[in-house]
Amino acid sequence: MRLILLGPPGSGKGTQAQRLVHKHGIVQLSTGEMLRAAVAAGTPIGLQAKEIMANGGLVPDEVVVGIIADRIEQADAKKGFILDGFPRTVPQAAALDELLRKKHLKLDAVVELRVNESALLERVERRAQETRARGEEVRLDDTPEVLTKRLAQYRSLTEPLIHYYSEKRKLLTVDGMMTIEHVTRDINRILGAIGALEPKEHAAEPARKAAKGAKTSAKKPAKKAAKVARKAAKPAKKAAKGAKKAAKSAKKPAKGGGAKKAKKAAKKAAKKLTKKRAKR
Repeated sequence: MRLILLGPPGSGKGTQAQRLVHKHGIVQLSTGEMLRAAVAAGTPIGLQAKEIMANGGLVPDEVVVGIIADRIEQADAKKGFILDGFPRTVPQAAALDELLRKKHLKLDAVVELRVNESALLERVERRAQETRARGEEVRLDDTPEVLTKRLAQYRSLTEPLIHYYSEKRKLLTVDGMMTIEHVTRDINRILGAIGALEPKEHAAEPARKAAKGAKTSAKKPAKKAAKVARKAAKPAKKAAKGAKKAAKSAKKPAKGGGAKKAKKAAKKAAKKLTKKRAKR
């Protein structure tokens, strides 16, 4: 699963990215972190970026794209990734499309967290007041003034990406003003609806396993009950066998010894009768 999260500062992109990372086993790729890692590793593209930054220049798009190209080749990014902080402009988005095309990869979705800017400013102002009330110092980047500037920059540079990805039918919009849990559920629901979460055969596998488990579980009690019934029937079967044997034994004397005695008595009576007749 390869995603981009879009939204102005304060929309909750970082929170939702971490939740997606945790749930789906993908990685969050921050351009800032990737640049620092490439510089620390001393890769060719990292050394190029280091020289530019040392001279106080902005790292050009082609260098950033080169760093992303190296990063998505690493093993932990094979299952998928979320790009954080890139692209920020339409030219960067076009460069990313070209990179993914060359690597035979596709972007699954661009999730836009749509928020109310006035509500964001009120939220920051309230947070700043609460921080001051606790006697703590307000962070310089967490004030309504700084947020106002960042929102203006987002509108001029990054907001055109919404139209860019909408035309490519990659844009999915979620109401970022809902609770964190609601936003998470909505993101996962729409990703599931477009089939971005995992291949269908993998998605069906847990269901098949669950069905098989349920079938096995249902069979076990019946099988066990049948075994108990067979065991319980054994004494009755044994008793019936004993009764049959006893009946057979009872028949034998009548058939064997009793009949023989009767035959002997009849023979004796006949012999006696013959003697009587002979005397006469």
